[in-house]
Amino acid sequence: MKTKGNSIGKIFWVFAALGLVSCHQAKIGYVDNVKLMDAYQEKIDVEASFKIKADELSKKRDSISQAFQVEAQAFQAEAEKMSQKKAQEQYGQMQQRGQMIGQQLQQEDQQLQAVGQTEMDSIVSKVKNEVEAYGKANGYTYILGGGNGGSVLYAEETNDLTDEVVKLLNNKYKK
Repeated sequence: MKTKGNSIGKIFWVFAALGLVSCHQAKIGYVDNVKLMDAYQEKIDVEASFKIKADELSKKRDSISQAFQVEAQAFQAEAEKMSQKKAQEQYGQMQQRGQMIGQQLQQEDQQLQAVGQTEMDSIVSKVKNEVEAYGKANGYTYILGGGNGGSVLYAEETNDLTDEVVKLLNNKYKK
């Protein structure tokens, strides 16, 4: 019987010790995802570059569209002088060319969107890696994401790491 008492006592102390270890206070911080991304210079630069490319594509689309409209109007004037069969043939060819041009522009737009998405995914990955490195270097157990759609419903401002992480990211980006 004495052995059972000693065993129970030992088990009690093991659980008590584990309890003390688990009472260790976790260091928790949070980052406002929206504020972070809005202030991250690389993201701002990528968006500006994307906007320039999108505007160029839009101008190209407008230019091609205007040229095609002029050609269509000229064709209409000429079509009145052609036989109905020849006018229908040329109209069919013109329609086909218009569809090909539209498909080409749509492909260019899709390519631009894909490149933009790849760049943004890379930035998000870079931010996550930097937040992880920051957390490890500064002894955080958790760094939560907040902002629109984030997981932080309430946090004291003293736990907000957003400005520090933005500064770190922007300094690294400048280099």
